[in-house]
Amino acid sequence: MPTEIIAVSEKIRSALNLAKELAKTNITILILGESGTGKEVFAKFIHENSQRAKMPFIAINCGAIAQSILESELFGHERGSFTGAVATHKGYFEAAHGGTIFLDEVAEMPLETQVKFLRTLESGEFQRVGSSETLRTNARIIAATNNSLEIAVANRKFRADLFFRLRVATILLPPLRERREDIFILTEHFVHEFEKKYQVKFLGFTTEATQELLEHRFSGNIRELRNLVEILVALEHKTLVTPQILKKHLAIPLSFAPTIIEHSQTHPHPHSIDTNSLALLSEMYSDIKDIKVILTETTSDKRLLLPASNTPSATPDTSNPITKTYSFDPEANVLKLAELEQLAIIHALNKTHGNKRQTALKLGITERTLYRKIQHYDIRTDKNSK
Repeated sequence: MPTEIIAVSEKIRSALNLAKELAKTNITILILGESGTGKEVFAKFIHENSQRAKMPFIAINCGAIAQSILESELFGHERGSFTGAVATHKGYFEAAHGGTIFLDEVAEMPLETQVKFLRTLESGEFQRVGSSETLRTNARIIAATNNSLEIAVANRKFRADLFFRLRVATILLPPLRERREDIFILTEHFVHEFEKKYQVKFLGFTTEATQELLEHRFSGNIRELRNLVEILVALEHKTLVTPQILKKHLAIPLSFAPTIIEHSQTHPHPHSIDTNSLALLSEMYSDIKDIKVILTETTSDKRLLLPASNTPSATPDTSNPITKTYSFDPEANVLKLAELEQLAIIHALNKTHGNKRQTALKLGITERTLYRKIQHYDIRTDKNSK
């Protein structure tokens, strides 16, 4: 099946558009992001949308292979070149000829291997361990890391020339905590995936459990969310998931320490990563509190619910600039993501008395995006509101 990237957030949609454009080229790509943000998924997507799609895609985690044998795995070795080399072995670069090689955790590559890797990156040439014969590969290289390569270069753990050669094009994948609007659509996607796998019907989450899901930090990002949904569908599908059930399966929160560290402001460059996570942490929790208010104000039932007619009902409210409101039926279906987004926009507009600029800030989106969503959902606002 073709690789699918599930997201509604502007940050990921932007990264996806860039990936589509880069797929048309043979440019070397560096993908940056914390563990579990989907770096390999993006690499596969680029390969599948390139002219190399019918050729091999080989993924290697440089941090999962012992440094003593990484060079042999990448470039291959000749029989008898070292103890245990009982036969000639083709390396990954040779096997990926004509296709794409994805080097995850490239920052873990030892310096001596980096020298040979740089040569391959620049000329396509390499030699197997124990051989003087020069071979060539036409593999496209996509590298990824969850560490700051700038810091690794400064600490002399990563070659500067290799760093500059790798970052010809850079894709940054933000952590899940910085794109919480993707949590629901990803959860829905994983629920369908594991319902099919385990041949069960998942009943869903209570409103309180949904709040807990939104508030969780997801230090493991999408990988953690996927694992959580799998265990819930497999073991807890017979009942609505409550906060107590959810907490039983949630990973223990780690201290807030993003692995990609913002560089000192005295060393800026075009590809440095701007997290500002600590400064924005309080704002993030403020946004979550707003979502909690939406949930508690719109329904007293234990589930997220659809409007009575399954569609938003436009009921004028002369006391508020926002004229689109919702009515709920206790026996209705589970609220859809698009309807939850409408509720979030309407609630934020109510809180700011229709001020578009403040609303966009509260929702963490641009004013342009807000106007587009207002038009898309046909949310009527006071013409005098800014």
